[in-house]
Amino acid sequence: MTSWMLRGLVFAGGMVLVRLVQGALINTYENKASMISLTLVALFAIVPLVWGFLDGRSDAKDNWDPDRRRDLAMWWLNAGLFAGVVSGAVVWIISLFYANIYSDSLLNELTTFAAFTALLTFIPAVITVALGRLSIDRGRPEMPRRRVTDGAEDADVFDAARDNGAPATAE
Repeated sequence: MTSWMLRGLVFAGGMVLVRLVQGALINTYENKASMISLTLVALFAIVPLVWGFLDGRSDAKDNWDPDRRRDLAMWWLNAGLFAGVVSGAVVWIISLFYANIYSDSLLNELTTFAAFTALLTFIPAVITVALGRLSIDRGRPEMPRRRVTDGAEDADVFDAARDNGAPATAE
């Protein structure tokens, strides 16, 4: 199982749980529906914030060179999309048997709701991945940049446009 799939399964399960709790609480406290929904979404968003920060820190510790680090943004995007589609399908199936969960058509669950879940997972995680990497990189001593050259250190980028070293002119 890939790392993004594990994250996706965790967040798919988390979003199904959020939707079940949301349905139960809103049916009990109908006049506090907005507060309940916002609170549950905020609690859900805390998990990718923390997990993304830890991912960024561990990646920065493993790879000192920023150019050789893993593409964690793509991991988190895949995880968010997977979580959105899977949780949307599971919530739709649950809604066939349990009327208290707020669910729409299958198409709506697999598109609109999946996109919402993907963004709710992806955006906080990517922001904190960057912050996690930054927290490690700030404590490192400054390292000189390495350049790979083929002996043409003094070559000008416009040499190809010049004829025998004479400047190219517009005619």
